[in-house]
Amino acid sequence: MIIDSHCHAWERWPYQPPVPDFYSRSAIDQLLFEMDQNGVDKAFLVCAGIEHNPANNDYIAAAVRRHPDRIIQCADVDCSWSDTYHLPGAADRLRQAAERWQLSAFTHYVRGDDDGSWFATDEGLAFFGVAAQLGLIASIACRPQHNPAIDKIAAAFPSMPILIHHLGHPGVGNAENLALVLASARYPNIHVKMSGFYYSTRGPKWDFPHRDTIDAVVRPLHETFGGARLCWGSDFPVCGRNGIAYVQALESFRTHCDFVTEEDKTKILGGNLAGLLGLR
Repeated sequence: MIIDSHCHAWERWPYQPPVPDFYSRSAIDQLLFEMDQNGVDKAFLVCAGIEHNPANNDYIAAAVRRHPDRIIQCADVDCSWSDTYHLPGAADRLRQAAERWQLSAFTHYVRGDDDGSWFATDEGLAFFGVAAQLGLIASIACRPQHNPAIDKIAAAFPSMPILIHHLGHPGVGNAENLALVLASARYPNIHVKMSGFYYSTRGPKWDFPHRDTIDAVVRPLHETFGGARLCWGSDFPVCGRNGIAYVQALESFRTHCDFVTEEDKTKILGGNLAGLLGLR
């Protein structure tokens, strides 16, 4: 089974510049087409209520109803672009979202200039306490400076799986950032998504397969976290905005990370996330 641990779908294309296929480029049917073409069984779909798409959670919930065997909703709850970001009541909002959309997972994007202190507040602890109580997976978009705060959350709620987006965004050549991401491997409930190789490269984002990222970031992540706590993701359709096709997002890991054993590739391509989700 192959599960895409990081992808999106929107009713309207959310990015600039404007595109001629505004209503179809990011539609759920485009994602399902790419999955079918590349033998991907399920999508762990990360919701994002960004520009033109404030109701993205509802859009994806409708997609889940149509394709319950293909789509797993990871709902946007109090992400960095929301009006409720780190405001009081986050725990109640998470509980309401979980009940409304019957969630197994949620995503929380942290602002790049955020110092991470909210995680240790009563509000932050209550928020993740609800996630642990409900058995939710926390899919977190953060920067390496946030990892120490996330590590404390992982220690406080060891039963709650945490998935860090896009290799943790360490950046090739930034030893300090990479060390912060690798240090999180001490906490067995922290996992890292093998997605968005172009976010860490020093070269052009379109320069598949991003060899510098593979050697300087993916390899040490695999050596440190092992094959059981990494999950492949395409970042579709955002990968296309960076010049990378869905098949390239898949093969940059499957073909070009040749230091990863076939056994570990099977886990990373879907087995690990299937285990977290309780899938057969």
